[in-house]
Amino acid sequence: MKKIEAIIRKSRFEDVKQALLDADIEWFSYYDVRGEGKMRQARIYRGVMYDTSSIERTLVSLVVRDKNVEKVIKAVTNAAQTGEIGDGRIFVIPIEDAIRIRTGERGDIALYNAEQED
Repeated sequence: MKKIEAIIRKSRFEDVKQALLDADIEWFSYYDVRGEGKMRQARIYRGVMYDTSSIERTLVSLVVRDKNVEKVIKAVTNAAQTGEIGDGRIFVIPIEDAIRIRTGERGDIALYNAEQED
């Protein structure tokens, strides 16, 4: 199992969400986050100067079976990519175990129902 965290543009969240649903990934969490980027510049919008060093993004977090890792990476990358600086990052983190609290099931089966087994 792997935990995948993707930091993406807020404007691309709906596209990423739909791409994950289309890839049969139905459970994930997301959070609005702020961070510091490499780019340090001010932008002018409607005559007002804004400091863009603090960047608003969305963090999408999900745990998947090993067999779904590449499918998730491809879905997020295709949906989030604009080709411009600031598209974000994807992190893949190993997960040692998962436990379904209701039933006590452990491992991959704790992530999905048995009837969904491929």
